[in-house]
Amino acid sequence: MTEFELGSRSNSGYSAWRLITEELRGEIAENRLRAGDHLPTENMLAERYSVNRHTARQAIAALVEDGLVESQRGSGTFVTSEPARLHQIGLRTRLTRSLGDDGSASASSRVLSSTIEEAPEDIARRLGLPHRKAIRVETTRSTGGLHIAVGTHWFDVERLPDIATALRRTGSVTAALRACGIEDYVRTSTVVGARHATASEAELLSLRPGAIVLVTEALDGLPDGTPLQHLVTRFAAQHVRLDIEHPSAD
Repeated sequence: MTEFELGSRSNSGYSAWRLITEELRGEIAENRLRAGDHLPTENMLAERYSVNRHTARQAIAALVEDGLVESQRGSGTFVTSEPARLHQIGLRTRLTRSLGDDGSASASSRVLSSTIEEAPEDIARRLGLPHRKAIRVETTRSTGGLHIAVGTHWFDVERLPDIATALRRTGSVTAALRACGIEDYVRTSTVVGARHATASEAELLSLRPGAIVLVTEALDGLPDGTPLQHLVTRFAAQHVRLDIEHPSAD
């Protein structure tokens, strides 16, 4: 980030220390700053971004609060967080498999709530619901002790009346669908964006106010193209990176 970019965005009302924090968080997520590495000192950051030491100190304090770095008296500040986990999005996207057990961490999913309600018009259209009645399920996912994602799932209530119960029992969409008689499904489309976390998302994901979440809006369907699930997932950007898989050329 250049001095001009930092100054321009700061003048727009966005705090300079937040911009520095975001860039350092990105360097940690992308493994350019590794666990055990020294973080640049306050003086180095102040010179690098043309800010005063107080601003640099605020940026470091935010990283400490996020648990990404640790200050050791007399030694400096060290990166403590591992690189962000990579979530692969492809034809058969499976969150449990992608962000699940890698030999060093265990994954878990929890249903927060489930309701039967009228789906928004655009979601009803994507799911092909003539009646607009759908099951909405709110979930959270954690792995290795980190809260990494919250999801909003929409299902056709007539096709999958017991999906919420199955999700609570299995902790996996794939396993829940299998319990409902669906052995296979594919990703039809995925749209990716980013924004600041809402207050409730920040609380569920243990994030600071103003932290960034990556948002995916996806449609899953049966192999024959029948719509199955509309899913909006919010990932903690400091813990997750998204890998979009391109289909192989024939």
